[in-house]
Amino acid sequence: MTKLKSLVAKIAFAGVAAIAVQSPSYAIDGMSLEYGTGNSTQLVRLGAQFNWGPNWNFWQSNGTHIGGYWDLSLANWRMNHYNNTNDSGNLVDLGLTPVLRFQRDDGKGFYGEAGIGVHLFSKLYRNNDKVLSTAFQFGDHIGAGYVFSNGLDLGIRLQHFSNGGIKQPNGGVNFAVARVAYKF
Repeated sequence: MTKLKSLVAKIAFAGVAAIAVQSPSYAIDGMSLEYGTGNSTQLVRLGAQFNWGPNWNFWQSNGTHIGGYWDLSLANWRMNHYNNTNDSGNLVDLGLTPVLRFQRDDGKGFYGEAGIGVHLFSKLYRNNDKVLSTAFQFGDHIGAGYVFSNGLDLGIRLQHFSNGGIKQPNGGVNFAVARVAYKF
């Protein structure tokens, strides 16, 4: 049944992405692939980015600015000690995160970013003595990277997930994430 849920979620994400690509008002500005690890858990995440545009720049000076984008993501988490056993388990994570990015005005070169968003899990996270007691989670990250002149974006992130104290237990989970993205 879990494989079926995962397949349905992936098909739904692909459908939304296909519609967004064809609609000029909601055109995808970039795609990303991420791999992260933490707490005996690995995640693989596919993302679609939607830039906020120059009218949403919060600060601009000396050829740099703080702008932002929406990051819509679909991830698969593989838990290596599910329910504190040696069995593995998987969950699907659907997320939406507004991200602030400090970068050059042309969008190339080094950048720093931070975001806090919402995530919905397909089931509760229980792994390696950590429990997240709700399927609704907040995900925040800080990151840095480099965008090459051809649009290739290589970055790293430190990411934290928790439910913000909505319900206990709320152990929180941290990941180190490597990111490859391409800006259209």
